[in-house]
Amino acid sequence: MTGWYARRTPDRSGRAVIALTLLALLLVAAVPVALLAAVIMMVVGHLVGGLALFGGSVLAAAIAVALAGMTGIQHLRKLLFRGSFDVVQLDPRQYTDVAEPTGSDYADVVRLDRSEYTEVR
Repeated sequence: MTGWYARRTPDRSGRAVIALTLLALLLVAAVPVALLAAVIMMVVGHLVGGLALFGGSVLAAAIAVALAGMTGIQHLRKLLFRGSFDVVQLDPRQYTDVAEPTGSDYADVVRLDRSEYTEVR
């Protein structure tokens, strides 16, 4: 049972992905608050400070989202190449000759045989 729990807990890179994702969500959620604060600052008379506050919050949120995305993609690639997922590759013979369903609930369906199919390129 301890092996199951050890496999279920994220490793160091998994914790980094979770931390960066939470940081990105927090910064994205802070953008509307920064917009409100920037509008109040601009109404009071600090136009440049309000624009800088809003622009900085949007920039920080965009950087955090991009960093979390890149880290998540790297973590996913590492998991896939390490082979921790049970990915089964199908043999080409298993899915090339798939039969079409015979029954249909629709009365106006036109059935075509293989000679009437056109190949789209």
